[in-house]
Amino acid sequence: MKALVYDGVEQMGYRDVPDAAPRAGEHLIRVEAVGICGSDMHAYLGHDARRPAPLILGHEAAGVIVGGARDGSRVTINPLVCCGTCAACRAGRENICPDRQIISMPPREGAFAQYVAMPEANLVKVPEGVPLAKAALAEPLAVSWHAVRLAVESLHPGVEARALVIGGGAIGLAAALVLKAMGVEDVVITEPNEMRRAYLQDRCGQHVVVRAEGLHEVVIDAVGYAATRAVASDHAAPGGVIAHVGLGEDRGGLDIRRMTLQEIRFIGTYTYTAQDFRDTAHAIFDGRLGALDWFEERPLADGFEAFQNLRAGAVSAPKIVLTPWA
Repeated sequence: MKALVYDGVEQMGYRDVPDAAPRAGEHLIRVEAVGICGSDMHAYLGHDARRPAPLILGHEAAGVIVGGARDGSRVTINPLVCCGTCAACRAGRENICPDRQIISMPPREGAFAQYVAMPEANLVKVPEGVPLAKAALAEPLAVSWHAVRLAVESLHPGVEARALVIGGGAIGLAAALVLKAMGVEDVVITEPNEMRRAYLQDRCGQHVVVRAEGLHEVVIDAVGYAATRAVASDHAAPGGVIAHVGLGEDRGGLDIRRMTLQEIRFIGTYTYTAQDFRDTAHAIFDGRLGALDWFEERPLADGFEAFQNLRAGAVSAPKIVLTPWA
C-alpha cells in the first residue's frame, strides 16, 4: 500500500510500505480521509519523542471496512486503543488507561496510508449521506467535546458563562462550536494569524480577536504554550475554569497566586472517552456542530507539501484532510 512516512525532522516520503495487517478482533479499513493534527506537526518538527522516525503518522481518519461480516461499512475511527479491563477503562475513562495506545505512535502505525487496522470497539458507523471527510473530523472534535464537557461540568450551578478560546486551529474552532452546542452563547476566539482570523470570521461566522480582553468563566487553551497559559490565567474569571488542551510546550505561564486567590480551576484534558467520541460523532451526523465545511482536502501524495505549507503559516483553513485514493 502507499503511505506518507515521517522520515525525520521536516522530512516525509510518499512510498510503498507493507500492507496493514489486522490482528485478532480487528478490521482492515480502506482509509478515505485523514486529517493532519497539531500532534502530527509536532512530530514533523521533531518535538515529540513518542513518535520516532520512520513512522506513519495520522490518527484522524474515516473509511470503509474491507472484508469480514462488516464488509463495506462506512466508519469513523476512534484511534485510542485501550485495554478495556483496568480501573480507568471500567470507569469509562479510557483516555487515561495506563496501557493505552494510539495509532501514529509505536507500536501502531498511523492512518496516513491507504489502509489501517483497528479493533471493532473503535469504529462508529457513519450514516449514508455523511461525507467521510466530514466524519474524519470526529477525532479532533471529540478532543474539544471532552475538554468543553469537563469545563462546563466544573462550573457552579447557575453560572451564566462567557467563554474564551485561545487558538483558532481545528481544536479551538471545534471548542467554540461545542461550547455553543452545550449552551454557552458568548464565545470569543483569539487568533494572531490574520489570514486564519479572516477565515474564521468570514467562513465560519465566529467572533475572533487578536488579543483577549475581559474576564471569562470558561477558558479553553487550545495552544498550550507558556504565553497562552499566561493569557488563560489572566483572563479567567474568579471561580472560573481553565481547560488546557494544547501541547505546545511543557512549562511556564500560569499565575498560580491569582488562580489560588481567585479559586480558578485548572483541568488538564487528554483526548476523550469512548462515550465522548460516540457523542461527538452523533453530533456531527445530526448537524448540531454546524456545516463543518471549514477543511481543505488534498491528495495524500501531496501530504509533504501540506506539512510545509502549515509550517510556513500559509494555510487559512483550520484543517487539512488528506485523501489516500485521490
